[in-house]
Amino acid sequence: MYADEDPPIKSTAMSLDVAETVHELDGATLPEIAEHFDKPRSTVHDHLKTLTDAGYLVKDGRTFRVGIKFLNLGGYARSRKKLFQVAESELRQLATDTGEHANLMTEEDGRGIFLYKLKGTQSVQLDTYEGMVVDLHTTAMGKAILAEYPESKRDAILDDQGLDPVTENTITDREELEAELEEIRERGYAIDNEERVEGVRCIAAPITTADGVVGAVSVSGPKSRMNGERFEETIPSEVLSTANIVEVNLQYS
Repeated sequence: MYADEDPPIKSTAMSLDVAETVHELDGATLPEIAEHFDKPRSTVHDHLKTLTDAGYLVKDGRTFRVGIKFLNLGGYARSRKKLFQVAESELRQLATDTGEHANLMTEEDGRGIFLYKLKGTQSVQLDTYEGMVVDLHTTAMGKAILAEYPESKRDAILDDQGLDPVTENTITDREELEAELEEIRERGYAIDNEERVEGVRCIAAPITTADGVVGAVSVSGPKSRMNGERFEETIPSEVLSTANIVEVNLQYS
């Protein structure tokens, strides 16, 4: 929560916290939000009204929801990011070639952000979406990024975010995670074996430049198709090739 960090302008931090809470709860009423913050309804109402009047929240009956106006800011921020500009066409090709979900992630403030997501012709429905924020240790892309970071930066991120589980397969032990990150560096790609979504596997490769790792690309799909030679050779080869092409284009764009 922003307001827990003693910000210079507490009212602004509170409004941001309210917006984040509405998002996390997938919509909420005034009493629900006030109870969440343990604050008077009148205080929370003022923040909700300010955000609604500005178009950042919308009211559906008694329920407040995140407004599409946030997409204007997020879409603009993404369009200005060089990684997205260069990788967009390659992600489209990767989704076409594999028939599965092709994903692009970057790290910001110690969390993984889905910059781009494309569905292939065989892809299943997943809960991920562009702009989604996740803990890095829970995904193949996040682990691919962590593996390329200097130890000091990696430690700072893991100390801050912890190793909370999402499924029973999520790595929650620091030594186990460090051992896996070493394996990722050796083979060049990361594996997510139902660690964020049960029944789904993922292969990811880091995207690096002369300045270090800038993101990761992945293919994710149901474990019924992500197995055997396809999971061990075919998909890793496709993902590594895509990452390499993006890296070269980043260098010379």
